[in-house]
Amino acid sequence: MNQDSYGIRLTDTAKGRNKASMLVNKMYAWRGYAGTHQFSDDPNRITLTATDKGEVVGTLTLGIDSPIGLMADQIFKEELDVHRARGAKLCEFTKLAFDPTVRSKTSLANLFHLAVIYARDIHDCTDIVIEVNPRHRRFYEHMLGFKREGDLKDNPRVNAPAYLLRIELAYVTEQIQKHGGTFSETSTERSFYPYFFSPREEQGIINRLRRIDEHQAA
Repeated sequence: MNQDSYGIRLTDTAKGRNKASMLVNKMYAWRGYAGTHQFSDDPNRITLTATDKGEVVGTLTLGIDSPIGLMADQIFKEELDVHRARGAKLCEFTKLAFDPTVRSKTSLANLFHLAVIYARDIHDCTDIVIEVNPRHRRFYEHMLGFKREGDLKDNPRVNAPAYLLRIELAYVTEQIQKHGGTFSETSTERSFYPYFFSPREEQGIINRLRRIDEHQAA
């Protein structure tokens, strides 16, 4: 997807993954999180990058649940298994990083929305989970509608505390249908959803991705 010099891409090359990894490491170090965050060539993990004039300014990795589980299982397996037992197909958003000099809520919303489309329409997921630092919890709960699952725990991957948050994709879909593409300076809606693509734009993206998927499968 491209709008002038700005674009969102599926990162499927070593060079692209390296650029995404550099941004994540830079932003996580700036926040005081530990660890080195590399991207692997894993078929159950999809990395999306937002680029501006060829430079990676944002990244998000979508992990699809599989027999080997999710990264969140390391500390939240008990909470995740409750939803697996009811038949949910889980996915997780990880390695979210955005260059703070790019102050565009629309750019971040586009990245989220494309990850939602991959999760829901390409991989048939029902729920998104995310591990977040307590200081970021308010954004996900109040702006997107995530709910807390369980207690605060220490995340050894970043040497920091984390909450597990979850949201049903049915709810996300409902909010996109209601608010997607409606942002204006006079809007009274306080959620993040008006910055998402409109339902019409979303359907166009879904159709394009499905055609690509069918072409690759042929």
